[in-house]
Amino acid sequence: MKLRWDKFLWCVRLAKTRSLASDLISKGKIKINGETIKPSREVKLNDLISVQKNTATFTFKAVGFTDKRVGAQLVSNFLVDLTPQEELEKLKLYQAAQRNYRQTDGKPTKKDRRELDDFLSNWGEDEGV
Repeated sequence: MKLRWDKFLWCVRLAKTRSLASDLISKGKIKINGETIKPSREVKLNDLISVQKNTATFTFKAVGFTDKRVGAQLVSNFLVDLTPQEELEKLKLYQAAQRNYRQTDGKPTKKDRRELDDFLSNWGEDEGV
């Protein structure tokens, strides 16, 4: 059975659309057996898939073929997750940092800047001596 990588990635839910899967492969975000490939290359059994997402690299092994999009519960019939725990921790740390950043406005207000300037200008001075 001949199957393109962009279609396979879409079928096993590693990409939302087939064109997105093709773009991810072309940009080098998804590597097969450690090398960048073209989206039209054929899928082979036991190929290792590396997916770069933010700061983490997820690793999967292709153990089956499908040319139709499968439900999330059936993905395990076609992929085996080999991602090390350290990579999952990297992703969790990145997500926590993003969540923390988004809780703030990202930039200090005028009042915050004044307080910061006052604090920094008085930094080296001894108070009360």
